[in-house]
Amino acid sequence: MAIDSVNPALVPGGAGEAEIAAFVARWCEAAGLEVELDEPAPGRPSVIATARGRGGGRSLMLNAHMDTVGGTVPQRREGNRLYGRGAFDMKGSLAACLVAAAAARGLGGDVIVTAVCDEEHSSLGTTSVLERHTGDACIVTEPTGLRACVAHKGFAWAEIETRGTAAHGSRPDLGEDAIVRMGPVLTGLAELHARLQQRTHPVLGPPSIHASLIAGGQEMSSYPERCRLLVERRTLPGETDEVVRRELEPLGGALTLGISRPPFESTADELIALVSDDEPVGDPAWMDSALTAAAGIPTVVFGPAGAGAHGADEWVDLDSVVRCADVLLGAAGQWCA
Repeated sequence: MAIDSVNPALVPGGAGEAEIAAFVARWCEAAGLEVELDEPAPGRPSVIATARGRGGGRSLMLNAHMDTVGGTVPQRREGNRLYGRGAFDMKGSLAACLVAAAAARGLGGDVIVTAVCDEEHSSLGTTSVLERHTGDACIVTEPTGLRACVAHKGFAWAEIETRGTAAHGSRPDLGEDAIVRMGPVLTGLAELHARLQQRTHPVLGPPSIHASLIAGGQEMSSYPERCRLLVERRTLPGETDEVVRRELEPLGGALTLGISRPPFESTADELIALVSDDEPVGDPAWMDSALTAAAGIPTVVFGPAGAGAHGADEWVDLDSVVRCADVLLGAAGQWCA
């Protein structure tokens, strides 16, 4: 946590992952793991560290991201809590992966740690790693409170634009108000959200939609010729970009779909049973597990406990980090035997 790894795509001038990747690589080499660097963008490396198996067993990928969001959280320890930027999201998980992999050498199959860059923005790291590496299963170690997370929501971003006619504010006969034209769109958005609440998922609940940003107009004494609304739709498994498009087009305005990330739902029952006996849970936030699953790798999410992700007082429970490492090692021992 003491190494600054703020994602520069989120905070201009952020340190990025170069220093933390160098630390992780040195630690893994000292632990006897095979180390490879993958750099999908300049100064944005990921580390792939492999505990090579003796052959004949299945491989297991352990995934954790090294980047953090902006801001500072001074590092300190209070009891079993370690406070610091990224402690919970998710360097505690990364530490558990490294410890487990270092102890897992000599199993039948390989244990592959993918310590990736850029998860907090565009997932450049995992996307690039999956172009060259795979596994027979994957545990994404986002913090889950030591419970198996078997589903998470996806998201889609969209822009809706309404147009008017610019004119002097004294000439209503010439002007048309683009901001007023956005009014029915906003009303329709609220009605759409209400309809979405009638859907549900066993561990994720309903999908949602909200207005994120709105801008329009030129200055006080003019009719605005343009109004721009940015919208975020949180999606459930089975909801695609086309579903989102069909929902938004009737609201009016000119629609442009932007970045989207797919939802995730695990079918890796054997792997789920190896990491937790508790009732599986879902998570509303998006994770790289959607990418590993889309690559055909059976995936579950499992990680330590704590709180404060992206917040001013982030902390991870150190006892749960130790327990997480033990569970990862135990799962590897059975899966890769």
